[in-house]
Amino acid sequence: MRTNDQSIARALSRRTFLGQSGIGLGALAATSLLEGEAAPAGALGRGDLPHFKGTAKRVIYLFQSGGPSHIDLLDHSAELEKLHGTGLPDETRGGQRLTGMTSGQSKFLVCKPVSPMRQRGDSGTWVSDLLPHTAAIADKITVVNSMHTEAINHDPGITLINTGSQIPGRPSLGAWASYGLGSANANMPAYVVLISQGSGKDPGQPIFSRLWGSGFLPSNHQGVLIRSGKNPLLYLKDPAGLDRATRREMLDDLAALNGGSHARFGDPEIETRIAQYEMAFRMQVAAPEIVDLSDEPESTFRLYGEAARKPGTYAYNCLLARRLAERDVRFIQLFHRGWDQHLSLVPHLTAQCRDTDQASAALVSDLEQRGLLEETLVIWGGEFGRTTYSQGGLGAGRDHHGRCFSIWMAGGGVRRGHVHGATDDFCYNVIKDPVHINDLNATILHCMGVDHERFTFKFQGLNARLTGVEEAHVVDGVLA
Repeated sequence: MRTNDQSIARALSRRTFLGQSGIGLGALAATSLLEGEAAPAGALGRGDLPHFKGTAKRVIYLFQSGGPSHIDLLDHSAELEKLHGTGLPDETRGGQRLTGMTSGQSKFLVCKPVSPMRQRGDSGTWVSDLLPHTAAIADKITVVNSMHTEAINHDPGITLINTGSQIPGRPSLGAWASYGLGSANANMPAYVVLISQGSGKDPGQPIFSRLWGSGFLPSNHQGVLIRSGKNPLLYLKDPAGLDRATRREMLDDLAALNGGSHARFGDPEIETRIAQYEMAFRMQVAAPEIVDLSDEPESTFRLYGEAARKPGTYAYNCLLARRLAERDVRFIQLFHRGWDQHLSLVPHLTAQCRDTDQASAALVSDLEQRGLLEETLVIWGGEFGRTTYSQGGLGAGRDHHGRCFSIWMAGGGVRRGHVHGATDDFCYNVIKDPVHINDLNATILHCMGVDHERFTFKFQGLNARLTGVEEAHVVDGVLA
């Protein structure tokens, strides 16, 4: 054989050897994933996390999409009754950027709360009569009246609070939690999403899947949507005639093939695909049991309300959230649409509160009764608030307002019966203890044992983080 031919033969031989070795290593990697029945996709999270012992093992985020009116629900001003019908002073508005829906108004008439607000419980927390069940748990929650955001429209606003950026494509808060801490249940994903439509405004603002997406993080950390109806999880059922043993054999062969491809190309998404197939296989047993409410006693439906029997309602999703929490799902997020009351404020806000109030309070009480509240952080709130001035005629509706708004939190290491922050007499500007959206997200991560400044992912040459490049702070004032 000529020298050149011998060189080619040796090269081909080395290539074959390395290729076959790679396939073998890939198969071993796939096998380790398959054998690790106690370790789902991302189960162990990052090796350096948590950074410290957190106060919350899990989070339930009751996201109220559309912007609940803090003025009518939680942020009390003794002056608004007297200011009702007067013009909002220019110095209070301070040249604020307005939406196109009210920027052309000649008058900005102050509108008092549409329903009485009273001090509740031993804490004296102000809560509207529209929220009687939330009022009953006032001593169990922290109300934050000094939230603020730079967003004034829904899509950038809801994107910002869920991903830390107004620009779509960043990882969601739940995806960050999954990436950092993984799943605590081998048979369920770390991040689960539920959606409901309120009767306050139908249809409400659109909800996009990117709000629970993984962005530049590995795709197995995106939220898994549980739907209402006969098939709450798409593509989870096997076709007729395919038994579980056959499905297992198919997945074993598929994992070996994917393992070989990963060894050759090194694409991390191939590992993600293997892990997701395995998670789906385990969920085929675990998920149907979670959505089967037949084991719930009548007392549960008295607590959450009769709507909890109907799949797709907010009450049903709150009950599912408790069942998911019992099974150690790390991050559970409910998106409830219908809070965008530009017009017909009184009937729409009243309906929306009726949809959500009982079940929200029931979830907190139920978790407490089961010994889960202290290790579960519950958050209730939307992307921004509403204007103190009316949109249209006096009392007709309220426009978007990002300078201040209210949320409440419970369990998971936050204070009980506490109010944080304050706004001016018009409930228009924060005057004490401001809390930016990034501060809120930093605090949520802190409760889970994660230092938001050290929690990064290399993306496009930068160490990206949920709380962005601007300074963000953990809100110590809300912590127990």
